Amino acid sequence: MDFAPRIVDWQRRHGRHDLPWQNTRDPYRIWLSEIMLQQTQVATVIPYYERFLQRFPDVAALAAAAQEDVMPYWAGLGYYARARNLHRCAQEIARDWGGRFPPTAEAIATLPGIGRSTAAAIAAFAYGERSPILDGNVKRVFTRQFGIAGDPTKREVEQKLWALADAQVEAAPGLDMAAYTQGLMDLGATLCTRGKPACESCPVADSCVAKREGRQAELPTPKARKAIPERETCMLVLRHEGAFLLQQRPEPGIWGGLWSLPEFDVSQDPDSASRALGLEPEQRFELAAFAHTFTHYRLHIRPWLVPVRMAGLRQSARPERWVPAAELASVALPAPVKKLLQGLVDAGMQDSLFRI
Repeated sequence: MDFAPRIVDWQRRHGRHDLPWQNTRDPYRIWLSEIMLQQTQVATVIPYYERFLQRFPDVAALAAAAQEDVMPYWAGLGYYARARNLHRCAQEIARDWGGRFPPTAEAIATLPGIGRSTAAAIAAFAYGERSPILDGNVKRVFTRQFGIAGDPTKREVEQKLWALADAQVEAAPGLDMAAYTQGLMDLGATLCTRGKPACESCPVADSCVAKREGRQAELPTPKARKAIPERETCMLVLRHEGAFLLQQRPEPGIWGGLWSLPEFDVSQDPDSASRALGLEPEQRFELAAFAHTFTHYRLHIRPWLVPVRMAGLRQSARPERWVPAAELASVALPAPVKKLLQGLVDAGMQDSLFRI
């Protein structure tokens, strides 16, 4: 079967060629794009990618930076463990690899936060290595093309897909691995999409089992849906002389390494929670509650705006800092916290309630 050569031919004529991380053999830039693109759309990634490179143009610059300097350039992209692993990975390359990216997919996969498929993509684009990839988009292409039923995240099904991925590369000696790898990514992202695949434009539609049997909507087999657990917390928006009190989130954990608002249990009173921080509340205003959905649960947040007087800030187990409203944009904040605070700052321009 000439599956791989047809993907290469299609990619050269119809694939994407002008993304900021293309047309380079620099493994650092390729690696950065691959990590940012995990579970994140291309359009979202592009401005983050460009800003990140301006600040950290190479592995050495990233390795030399403090993690707290790195996080603001990731804030808003989500899945923050990616940023922490990115930083640790750069430090390992500087320390263990003489500042040069490992030369094979097998070696790349030993670095923090890099799995088999990501390592293979980096090696294919940077070194032309004949290592197949199997990210989410490619799993969708393969389950439809070869009629593989079952949850593709399950080990047994994933092993079948890896065997098929290996077989396509083995069947095509002399294959342009960079074009093939990019072609699979492009096919999954632009034609063989989750909903309404454009089968009429697909270069391998004539050999696709799902197309032949009308099973595009069935494949890949969806995961069994589980109820998303619900959690609730309260946040203190503490204001003093135009600044907000922020605490750094612990690692590992949700929003690890980012700066966020102090939290307290829903059974507590916001005044007592403020006093526990060594602050004396002057007033309190309950703000509109909102929810934020993570991968494994939904968090319901009840924020309280509390103007305070300093009463001897007690020693905290977490780093704390007062951040003026004008400096919030330069701080690594979780997206929902950033939106909340920016909304208050914007409202404060017109409403004296927030000029505290």
